[in-house]
Amino acid sequence: MGTRYGDWVRPGMTQQELAVEAVMTRSHIAHIEAGRRVPSREDARRLDRALGTGDVLQSFLPGGDDDPVAEHFEAARHLEKQATAIREFGLNYVPGILQTAAYAHAVLRETAYPPLSPKEREKAVATRLKRAAILNDPVNPVMWAMLDEAVMRRPIGGPGVMTEQLTHLADLAENGRIRTHVLPLGTGGHPLLSTMLSLMWFEDQPPAAYMEGLYTGGVEDSPALVELLQGAYHQALGDALPVKESVALLRATAKDYADHES
Repeated sequence: MGTRYGDWVRPGMTQQELAVEAVMTRSHIAHIEAGRRVPSREDARRLDRALGTGDVLQSFLPGGDDDPVAEHFEAARHLEKQATAIREFGLNYVPGILQTAAYAHAVLRETAYPPLSPKEREKAVATRLKRAAILNDPVNPVMWAMLDEAVMRRPIGGPGVMTEQLTHLADLAENGRIRTHVLPLGTGGHPLLSTMLSLMWFEDQPPAAYMEGLYTGGVEDSPALVELLQGAYHQALGDALPVKESVALLRATAKDYADHES
């Protein structure tokens, strides 16, 4: 992307004016202009429309990456690769970056609407496994994963799939690659009960957050909103089980699934 977005912005419109016209935040405009953020296709469309530049800015988007992801996740995927620390919260299922191949297949097969073809599903699973490759680095990014206990209790894909997935999470935690915390159902309500959330920190730019709902999602980089989301995450984390107890619960639940399968 470089700074060519900035070249188009500067001639006759301030960042705030462009933010209003493009229905984006001024801080997001500033990060895109400076080359710190890769815009999504929707970002580029909005900027082209606001600036009257046809599809010029859309043509500046990085090419050569055909990995299929939901359009609203594109910007988050690029940020994920740059992050030095990531804190995930899974409300209904395991976050994509931590999914096994079988679990990812099951999620896409059982929840996608309209349904995906087998070929589309294979490509989507391959993309999720490719994202998980960032965990091959033993240190960076520093990864925390907090899971609502409902994630463990919902038998996506059946007992065999769940046994493998929960064991995978427990292994990552015991190996020290991630910190895993389970938020017990007995907690009742908590601040993250309505969304999945990914918090990201970077070496040379402000933190960001990604939230996702049904068919929607987006990166948030407004400092006030990111700070609010960080606070909600940490309040929920205060009610979660410690790592050792979380791993024990993951392994016990995996064993229950395995016993049920046999």
